[in-house]
Formats: sequence, C-alpha cells, structure tokens
Amino acid sequence: MQIRELKIPDSYELTPKQFGDDRGVFLEWYRFDRLEEAVGHRLELAQANTSVSKRGVVRGIHFADIPPSQAKYVTATHGSVLDFVIDIRVGSPTFGEWDSVLLDDVDRRAIYIAEGLGHCFVALTDDATVSYLVTSPFNAEREHGVNPLDPEIGLDFGIAADELLLSPKDTAAPSLAEAAASGLLPTWEAARTFYSALDEGR
Repeated sequence: MQIRELKIPDSYELTPKQFGDDRGVFLEWYRFDRLEEAVGHRLELAQANTSVSKRGVVRGIHFADIPPSQAKYVTATHGSVLDFVIDIRVGSPTFGEWDSVLLDDVDRRAIYIAEGLGHCFVALTDDATVSYLVTSPFNAEREHGVNPLDPEIGLDFGIAADELLLSPKDTAAPSLAEAAASGLLPTWEAARTFYSALDEGR
C-alpha cells in the first residue's frame, strides 16, 4: 500500500496493491498498522457507512464538532467519485484550501480525512457506491455543513453546474465565511490539541 500525504495537513491518499488473475482481484483496502504509521495513532473505528449516488450527486461539505469530531477513511467500491478534503480549521495555514482524490473501482484508492476537516464528493458515474469507516457514531446535533458551491472555496467538480444534484440541507448550508463568522467551524488549535492527545494515547 502506498500512502501519500495530501496538500491539506492530516489527510492522505492510500493506493492499495492489487493482485489479479483469471478469477478476479484481491486487495487490502484498509490496513490499521500502515495508517497508524502515517497518522501517528490508531483509528478507533466506531461506524461503517455506505452511500449510493447517481451521477452528479454532491454530498457535503460535511464536518463534526471537535472534539471528538469524526475521522473518515473512504473508498469507492463501485463506479467513481471525486472526493474532496477541505481545510475548514480556522487558523490553519491552509484554511479554505482543498485537495481531491479520484476514488473508483479501477485503482481502488482510499482517502483518510482527519477530525475537523471538511469532506465532500461528487459522483462521476451512476450507482457510485462509497463506503466510509468513521471513528465516531453519527450525532446529528454535532454535524454541520458548508455550502459546497461556495465560490470562495471553489471546488472543481468537473461536471457542469446544471448537472449537479444537492440535498436541500447542503444547498442551504452557510458559506465558509458565514460559518467562520458564526463560530461554527473548528479551530486549528483545537484540532492540534486533539490530535496530540490521540498520538499520546496511540
């Protein structure tokens, strides 16, 4: 498995080694020990989710209050999505910036997104199936969003705007500036403190 840190601190692209023959393919799509080496601590997985989306569906930008927030390990088991990590941590040197990874059923990459970061993806195919391993159970009161069409962030979906499909909740989400002004966003300092505690506990 190859692991590459993305330009947003505390996020990684993971590319598994695939073993194929005339029967099909085998791969390890998650290795706790390899991820621990990169991240600095072991993930305490608490929930697994799956979403199936038609082409053009946008899910996000989503995040949860820190602590404990919710780290995510995401892969596409069918079809393809463009997966985004957005730095919404106020005070971060890359605040407002983003990076992306193509997740599909060909290269079978995964993306790791640490607690306090924003997550979003757009389905590039019909029936795009995404599986998430997360470190904290869903808690609606602690879950928030930023509008994925916010021009200040400028996500490049690679699909025409009139083909994008958003939920009413995501459409109504505040811009990054509005979320920051209201105190909704996590801070870089709180995130670093939380990561340090996880590293010490390993």
